[in-house]
Amino acid sequence: MMIDIETLRTCVRDGVDFVKKQKDVIDVEIFASWNEHITVRLNYTSDIPCNGVHEPKSIQYNGIGLLAVFGTGKGVKVGFGSVSNNITKRGVVDAFQKAKRNRIYDPDFKSLPLPFGKVVLENYHDPAVMEIGDEAIVILGWRGLKGAITEYNKKNFNNSIIIGGDITIIKERMAIASTKGIDDFDETTILTTNITSMVEREGVKGTGWCASTHLSDFKPEDAGCDSVLSAINTIGGERISTGTYNVVFGRQPVTDLFKNIVIPALSLSSINASDSPFIGKLGQKISSELLTVYDDGTISGAVGSKKVTCEGIPTGRTDLINNGFLVGFLANNYFSRKLENIFTSFVPRNGFRYQNGGRYHNVQPKICPTNIVIEGKEEVPNEALLTKINDGVYIGRIWYTYPINGLAAGDFTSTIVADSYIVKMGKIYKPLKPNTVRLNNNILDILNNIIAVSSEKKQTIVWGGEEVVLAPEIAVEGVKLDSISGFLY
Repeated sequence: MMIDIETLRTCVRDGVDFVKKQKDVIDVEIFASWNEHITVRLNYTSDIPCNGVHEPKSIQYNGIGLLAVFGTGKGVKVGFGSVSNNITKRGVVDAFQKAKRNRIYDPDFKSLPLPFGKVVLENYHDPAVMEIGDEAIVILGWRGLKGAITEYNKKNFNNSIIIGGDITIIKERMAIASTKGIDDFDETTILTTNITSMVEREGVKGTGWCASTHLSDFKPEDAGCDSVLSAINTIGGERISTGTYNVVFGRQPVTDLFKNIVIPALSLSSINASDSPFIGKLGQKISSELLTVYDDGTISGAVGSKKVTCEGIPTGRTDLINNGFLVGFLANNYFSRKLENIFTSFVPRNGFRYQNGGRYHNVQPKICPTNIVIEGKEEVPNEALLTKINDGVYIGRIWYTYPINGLAAGDFTSTIVADSYIVKMGKIYKPLKPNTVRLNNNILDILNNIIAVSSEKKQTIVWGGEEVVLAPEIAVEGVKLDSISGFLY
């Protein structure tokens, strides 16, 4: 059952009035949320009877998260408690009792969040998505599948075809209030699709994706078509030998590298844990001067945009890298206050309670990105990137990207799995055989060896990521590529 905003707002407001009157309570913050996560799976096989589009699967969850600050004879203690499926006064009481039992002394806790800044986004979600029915959801799935099959038919591919992926719809509602004067709410709608198409007899696959906040702008059929073209274009791929190559990273690899390696290292939680290659480098040059990176939760139409954080702070722009220099970190209230000093402070625009594909009441705010924007000092068209590297490799899709020896070392590994090509004399020469090349590099080397950034960007999301990256394509010199054994057929 859908829960409206006014019910959530009434719950947190009345809850604050109740809890602040309780014995030993100094301050309280109450967060309430309702989320729905809907998924439609695509599973088409040309040679085996199949349904093609599966029925929608829906998960709803709601609840209350309560953080209380207690004054005792031995100092200040803080406690967190939560309840699920109970947006009522009884739910507030249960959450408060848990917070009271869980209270501990935390020397790094300074204060609950204070009101800060001005709200930029208002009424940016899509009511049509909030009210979407099962039939319309299934139609979205068929549109994605039809886009892929139609393109296969145009190219005269009728068998040995596999199409998989999903259509995902996320609806979010939240409200927050505290004794510090925060009293706000938010509503978000997100639609995404990721489609993978395979020509099994050729051992190739291609990908396509799209993301939108509004139903009218959502085009899953385009993602299906793109996935097929990517697969067909990589038939007949060749291997390359181990060596150092000039590389163009496509949007998906750029997003994957930033999501798994760069952005986590630019979080104050990683700085606090001494697990970042950027420790002690604020104000110093850490990348090519061509690179600028920032987080901005207020970009109209971007699926990572929010009105306020899960701490009730209006979203905004946080500069991270400016023309190669490290200028900031992502922060929530807790780490912003813990790590501020007389020389610098960090605006807490990234405190979110992401879990299970939504804003979840059962966790305290973590540091999470919104929309990561990557720009170049002198941007060029996509085609010019191949000219920049002359001879090398275009990498279109990587998988299983993770740091080696922790984030602080900067080392990472990843496998090239699809959509990639050998480049000669500034042009695509031949496809690269999938699953035969692994990247083993250091992220600082990648960042410092950037030679060009494209002007064309696309909202890109990778598996397991809460953020969206407005990703360009990036040309990099001297990337180490290791030849590995491919699949046996």
